[in-house]
Amino acid sequence: MVREHGRIHLSLAEKTGLVSLVTGLGLGLVSPFYAVFPLAGFLLLSLGAPFLPAFSYYLEVISRCPAGRPGIVLTFDDGPHPDSTPVLLELLAAYGYPATFFLVAEQARQYPDLVRAIMEQGHTIGNHSLRHDNLLMLRSYRRLRADIGKSQEIFQALGVRPLLFRPPVGITNPSLGHVLRQEGMLAINYSCRAMDRGNRRVHGLARRILSRVAPGDIVMLHDQPPHGRNASLSQWQRELESLFSALKTRSPVVDLESCLQRPVMVRL
Repeated sequence: MVREHGRIHLSLAEKTGLVSLVTGLGLGLVSPFYAVFPLAGFLLLSLGAPFLPAFSYYLEVISRCPAGRPGIVLTFDDGPHPDSTPVLLELLAAYGYPATFFLVAEQARQYPDLVRAIMEQGHTIGNHSLRHDNLLMLRSYRRLRADIGKSQEIFQALGVRPLLFRPPVGITNPSLGHVLRQEGMLAINYSCRAMDRGNRRVHGLARRILSRVAPGDIVMLHDQPPHGRNASLSQWQRELESLFSALKTRSPVVDLESCLQRPVMVRL
């Protein structure tokens, strides 16, 4: 529940819970047996909703550009990395594409020169947690608050304050909205991805994106060296070149700030 300008705004989860409770009470007057169904449905929805990256259930989650705004947004998770980030920056520069890098804070602290290079080339930076703990949203409120707060401190020491947070694996939870409001941040996920399993599945990456991408999409890719069977840096580079080349005939590639019509980071 959020209070803004004297008004109380309920999340979709809170609204659904109230409807389920009232419906359950009403059905309970007929038979206690029927009262179980709306409450069970609410429970199942509440358990499954956090795993749907585009579902604003517990909090508002940005997953694509607002309706009517053309363009495709490129975002890259999990960096920076000395093997992949320079390759990616070179490709983006060759095609003149802007991008947003959702960085893991401890890696950013380890490679400050790459963070500076990203910003010097005109790209923007978002927060992708402290260590990319895949189970972060299953941790306690205190752990979540500490993770995001510490990662923001690291980024600010590097000269930038991200205003957007992309949760690891795209999972949310009931506490995330409160933590992000304290930090003055918003949650953002994506509407199109290559299902590349963190660059473990590089082959066919361009084809998978191109088969589903549409104007207004926020595309999620990864900035880390390919790993796993039959994966190589050169193959990843070829896939990105194929993707970037094909996007020129699809829709303009725009920066995330233009898409959202709001700042996505503050330079310090």
